[in-house]
Amino acid sequence: MRTTTRLGAVTAALTVSAIALTGCASGSATSATTTAATSAATGPAVDLSDVCPATVVVQTDWNPEGEHGHLYQMLGANPAIDASGKTVTGDLVANGKPTGVKLEIRAGGPAIGYSKVSSQMYQDKSITLGYVSTDEAVMFSGELPTTAVFAENDQSPMAIMWDPATYPDVDSIESLGKALEENDGVVRYFNDAAYMSYLEQSGILPKSVLDGSYDGTPSKFVSAGGKDAQQGFATAEPYVYKNQVAAWGKEVESALISSTGWNPYPETMSVRSDQMSELKPCLEKLVPVMQQADVDYLESPAATNDLITQLVQQYNNGWTYDSKVGAFAAEQMQKRGIATDGDNGYVGDMDEQRMADFIEKATPVFSGSGGNMKKDLAPSDLYTNEFLDDSISLGF
Repeated sequence: MRTTTRLGAVTAALTVSAIALTGCASGSATSATTTAATSAATGPAVDLSDVCPATVVVQTDWNPEGEHGHLYQMLGANPAIDASGKTVTGDLVANGKPTGVKLEIRAGGPAIGYSKVSSQMYQDKSITLGYVSTDEAVMFSGELPTTAVFAENDQSPMAIMWDPATYPDVDSIESLGKALEENDGVVRYFNDAAYMSYLEQSGILPKSVLDGSYDGTPSKFVSAGGKDAQQGFATAEPYVYKNQVAAWGKEVESALISSTGWNPYPETMSVRSDQMSELKPCLEKLVPVMQQADVDYLESPAATNDLITQLVQQYNNGWTYDSKVGAFAAEQMQKRGIATDGDNGYVGDMDEQRMADFIEKATPVFSGSGGNMKKDLAPSDLYTNEFLDDSISLGF
């Protein structure tokens, strides 16, 4: 799971959920035997054939995982898996019925050489939509402008985790920083993470506890015996460290980075801004399909998680993920407010004031960081809610 979108260095932050698991099977082009969307909700047929590309191509930012559930939920029965190309293609379905077009989902991260999704979208014009988080969109708004049309999750799952036995009184990232300083501990993270620059600049974490040497493995966290903290994802690490990292095998506590005020929308479904007019007729019909798929996945994630597991096994690139982690992710997305209807009572919308606040916080962080922010960047440059159906709600 992860980019700056998965915050910070758009490539590095993604490796976290892979920890301490081992690869499974390999394979060439095959058909998945798992049925996802066709086993889910019922409803009216939707025809996209007259308004959308014959194949809607979506570039993700990482390997298949539960946080991408709504996307894989839209695949019909027995999609074709290209294990070498790290893609899966099948009927794009809505309410369990084919829409007349295909859906091709491309893995990101290692599959695209850790390239930023926005860069990939401008290099390959066949991509219809891509996962671009708000921080990436802001950072490259002048050079690679993208417009978000649907926010699958309202909060990022990016978190900092710690040992509750060592730090029983810690209840926030700020209090964790003070406790680490007193105990000569550090919080280990991927170097150059944008969120960490914000936490340091805002005084939430003292510079003395920052350690950018995290390499995506559990070894340093385990060997520290609870003294140190570490970046992670609230939707994966708590389960993985307790159940799949034998050298740890116990609870970890965590707090979302978003609780500190660094609060980009994660992995929004985005288009190149110069394609908005061309894609508008498609987006008017497709975005509500994505909304409903998000609702359907969170109501019944098991079949889609099985498909995700099958894809991970066949892609066989060192990342591992199983249906148990996927089930935990779906549960935590609801429990921790990662997936919500926001303030408007329907799924997928983005808030103008929140965007404006993030631009203000991100501007000093990204100054001189190698990005290319647009001058006088406005929230309306980054997103639109115009295609959302306000009757589609997660209901929790």
